[in-house]
Amino acid sequence: MVYLKPPGFTRHVVNPLVSRLRTGGVEELTVSGRRSGQPRRVPVIPVQVGTHRYLVAPFGESRWVQNLRAAGEGELHGHGQPQHFVAHEIPVDQRAEIIDGYRRIAGRSVERCFRSLPDPGDHPVFEIESRLESPTG
Repeated sequence: MVYLKPPGFTRHVVNPLVSRLRTGGVEELTVSGRRSGQPRRVPVIPVQVGTHRYLVAPFGESRWVQNLRAAGEGELHGHGQPQHFVAHEIPVDQRAEIIDGYRRIAGRSVERCFRSLPDPGDHPVFEIESRLESPTG
């Protein structure tokens, strides 16, 4: 399990700020904690490749990745209605095009991650498929 821990400034200042502002394509991912069952929130930048949307983990095997694997579903909050989705992890040999698209969208903010962890296998990728109803309804 490879994980590049984000700097404290990113975790404690940048992430909460971009989660609230939701600028630059940022949306807030909500997923149930795998141990607590409590909702966990983290900013992510979904990427569209063709007709599919994906979540890419630039820092590697983060907690949100582990939680999403365990839950298999989550919710994205952008500027409109929340999007409930089911997640399917993409095999390593199919990640390159998605990661390239993500890097173009996310820009400089994630380049350090991909320089430090250049192998696509170090960056979990999930296809997100919309659900018509919420997990509770």
